[in-house]
Amino acid sequence: MAKTKTKTSKQAKSAQQSVKTMANGNVKPKETPEQLYASAIELVEQSQPDEALKKAKKLWTQVQKRSVTEALPALNLLGEISVELGDGEAARGYFEKAVTLDPTGEIPEAMGGGAEKFLWLAQLCEEGGQASVDWFERGVKALQIEIAALESGGVPGMDEESLLMLRVEKKRKLANALCGIVEVYMTDLSWEKDAEARCDALVTEAMAVEDETSAEVLQTLASVRLSQERREDARAALTRSLESWIELESEDAAVPDFATRVSLARLLMEAEMEQQAMQVLQRLHLMAEKLQAAPEVNKDGDADMSVGDQDSVMMAWKGSRNWLNMALKLFDLLDYEDKRLFEHAKALVAELDERLGPDETRPEGEDGAWEEWDGIADGDEDVEDGSANGDEDEVMQDL
Repeated sequence: MAKTKTKTSKQAKSAQQSVKTMANGNVKPKETPEQLYASAIELVEQSQPDEALKKAKKLWTQVQKRSVTEALPALNLLGEISVELGDGEAARGYFEKAVTLDPTGEIPEAMGGGAEKFLWLAQLCEEGGQASVDWFERGVKALQIEIAALESGGVPGMDEESLLMLRVEKKRKLANALCGIVEVYMTDLSWEKDAEARCDALVTEAMAVEDETSAEVLQTLASVRLSQERREDARAALTRSLESWIELESEDAAVPDFATRVSLARLLMEAEMEQQAMQVLQRLHLMAEKLQAAPEVNKDGDADMSVGDQDSVMMAWKGSRNWLNMALKLFDLLDYEDKRLFEHAKALVAELDERLGPDETRPEGEDGAWEEWDGIADGDEDVEDGSANGDEDEVMQDL
């Protein structure tokens, strides 16, 4: 009787074949969730959000049925990459799913919990108004819990310096979240009877949160005071805001971001502090010069860079053109004496016009052309609505 092949021998043969196949490079080993997460983060840092989204979706496929602390980081990552790609609807879906897994933000941020998802939803909320306030307030409450834990020493495994830095960061986020609520009450909810009282209370609370009040909070205070026609108080707040960073190097962490500085320049002009506004715009002018060193992008968007890089550079160029045009307006208004700087600014605007085409949204000489200007907002619509959405429906169905 012939010897029968056992199941074990078949498995061994199959295993040998698999080893040979992998050795020949025909099959790549499956990436782990940790590898996918790290790869997605790296791609984001390299301004490749489309590729990062693909990795993040693979990550979600692997972890969606695992523990909450494995699923939350994937959802937050998907949400933030979607924001980067300009896909607000997808981002909301991811962050809302994260909220269902961590409704109070009590899961530590290191495990994917915390306040960040609430703060994103406050900004992405389509309804605006009270809905935005509600999201901000949930974020505020989560941050207050985190700060209380830090101040009580309830975070094991962290040295004193790390605790201090984390505490400063959380307090800065809390103060900015309170200012976010102020902005909603100054715009969407300005008709509310208690809007002014709420703004006063919230900005006072924000001022008390940080050990050293940040430039952003001081600007919010100035905005409130200008709306109340308390011009001198607004000027005092703007002066403090400007003095807190104007002498620092651009790379210093205490220097506000682009949008904050653009907002400061506008507030300074509203407060009739034109010389100080010129200081801010000169700093932005230097940044515009640095952008000239960016890779060339032609009108068809071709360049040796990713789509994400192209979008970022185009938006930065458009923002720079707005800043420079505002500076030129101030030159005329103040009869500024630095003619070389004036001519250089004009040359930069001309070069940006050549790269971007005429700025049809800001006709030269038109009164009120700056009324609706808000930093680099005019470039937002140029960002594609997410170019890595081929399998978006499939991922969203998993949610």
